[in-house]
Amino acid sequence: MVELLRTNDIVYLSFVRHVLNEGGIDHLLLDEYVSAVEGSINAIPRRIVVEENMLKCAQNLLSNHSLTINQ
Repeated sequence: MVELLRTNDIVYLSFVRHVLNEGGIDHLLLDEYVSAVEGSINAIPRRIVVEENMLKCAQNLLSNHSLTINQ
């Protein structure tokens, strides 16, 4: 698994996960629990990871939705 993006924006995360789900790309959301435990003060960003062979496909899907990936 490789990191697709890292952010504290939960709305953006939700949208990206929706786009990936619609595109049939398996992914994991990491650090969600740790971020919540630290009080959601945005000190620990959440990460979305995808299979390495699906990284370019995921990036293309997001770019088709006029999104920029902040890493």
